[in-house]
Amino acid sequence: MPTSPVSSYRMNLRSLHFCLLCILIVISHGYGSYVRPLPRSTLSLPFDRKSSTDPQQVHISLSGSNGMRISWMTSDDSVSSIVEYGTTSGKYTSSAKGENTNYRYLLYKSASVHHVVIGPLEAGTIYYYRCGGNGPQYSFKTPPAQLPIAFAVVGDLGQTGWTSSTLQHLQQMNYDVLLLPGDLSYADYKQSLWDSFGRLVEPLARCRPWMVTQGNHEVEKIPLLVSTAFKAYNARWKMPYQESGSPSNLFYSFEVAGAHILMLGSYAEFGTDSDQYKWLQGDLSRVNRRQTPWLIALIHAPWYNTNSAHQGEGDDMKEAMEQLLHDAKVDIVFAGHVHAYERFTQVFKNQANPCGSVHITIGDGGNREGLASNYEDPPSGLSVFREASFGHGEFVIYNATHAHWTWRRNQDDEPVVSDDVWIHSLASVSNSC
Repeated sequence: MPTSPVSSYRMNLRSLHFCLLCILIVISHGYGSYVRPLPRSTLSLPFDRKSSTDPQQVHISLSGSNGMRISWMTSDDSVSSIVEYGTTSGKYTSSAKGENTNYRYLLYKSASVHHVVIGPLEAGTIYYYRCGGNGPQYSFKTPPAQLPIAFAVVGDLGQTGWTSSTLQHLQQMNYDVLLLPGDLSYADYKQSLWDSFGRLVEPLARCRPWMVTQGNHEVEKIPLLVSTAFKAYNARWKMPYQESGSPSNLFYSFEVAGAHILMLGSYAEFGTDSDQYKWLQGDLSRVNRRQTPWLIALIHAPWYNTNSAHQGEGDDMKEAMEQLLHDAKVDIVFAGHVHAYERFTQVFKNQANPCGSVHITIGDGGNREGLASNYEDPPSGLSVFREASFGHGEFVIYNATHAHWTWRRNQDDEPVVSDDVWIHSLASVSNSC
C-alpha cells in the first residue's frame, strides 16, 4: 500500500527529531553539560526489626594516629558502650569502653548513640569487632601507613534512588577512606530520616572510615523551638575534632598515610576573630610536608562556581580563608552544595595560578532536590570541566609528588569515567611556589 503524504510527513518529522536529538547529545557531551534525568524519589527503607540491644547504624571514623572510632545506636539504653575486637574472626583479644548519649528534637527522642575509640591499631590490617557485648560481628580494614592511598569522595548524598546507585558504585571501589563535604541525610528536621540514612549507609560505613563535615542541611535550627544547631549531626557523627585540637565537631583535621586533611565548616564562624580561623592557623603551622606531602581541604559551599545555583554563597569564607590555604600550599579543595560536578584549574583570587589549589565541586551524590543544570555562559576560563549529573569521585595519591583524580558519572546505573586529571603536589614544586 503506498504511503500517504501525511504519513510520510510524520515519518520525516520523527527522523528529523531523532537526528536533532542525536546532535544535541553529542554537543552536550562534548561541552561537559550532560544533564541527567529527573531526580529519583526518596527511598523507603523498612524498619529494622533487630533486637533492642543489637547495634544499628554502625559507622566508623579515624581517631588520632592509630585509632578508630566505632559509632552505633541501640534502642535499649542499658547496653554498654564497649567494643571487643581482634585480628582473627570470632576471637576478640582486646576491648575498649566509650561513651553514650541521646538527644531530643521537638517530640523526637533518639536511641542511645554510642562512641568508642579502639586502638592502637596496625595499619593495613583487617580487624573483626563486636559492639555492645553482643550482636553480629563486623570487620574493617585500617588505611595504609604509607602511600599509595585511595579516597572515595562524594557530597550531598541524601537517600534517593540515585543515592543507592552511588553507594553501589562506591562498594565496587577499593578505597581506604571516604570523604564527604557535607549534606548527609537530608533529614531536614525529620529525625527519623537520620535513622534511615544510618541504616542505608551502614553496609559501607562500618567497613571503611567515613570522614564527614557539615552542610546546610545539617543545621536544623528552628527559631523559638530548636535553639541549638547541628543537634543530630553532632550527636550521631562525632569526628576527631578533639584529637586535632579543635574546639568544635564542625571543623577538624586528620592525617592518614601521606596526607593532611582539613575538614572545614562552611556553617561555623570563619572570620579572622573566629575559633575556626584561629584553629586553622595553628593547625596549618604544625603541618610537616615532609611527612604529609599532600594537603587537602573540604568545605561545603564552593569558593569557585560557574553554576547559577548557590552563586556567591562561599564568597565570605573564601575572602577570610583563601590566603591561609594558599600560603600553606593546599593542593586540592573539595566542595559540595551545588548539585552538579565542576572542576577548576589551579586558582587563587579568581585567577589561574600554578601555585593555587585545584577546586572541585562534587555535590552530586544523589540528593532529593535534583540537579543544578544551569551554568554561566560562556564558561569561565577557570572552569575546566562541568556537568550536571549524579556521580562520585576517586582521589588516589600514588606517591609524594603525583595523584590522580577521577570523576564517574552515574549513567544508567553504571559508573562511567567522565573526567580525570593528574595532580602534582605543591610541596614537590616548592622552589617555584
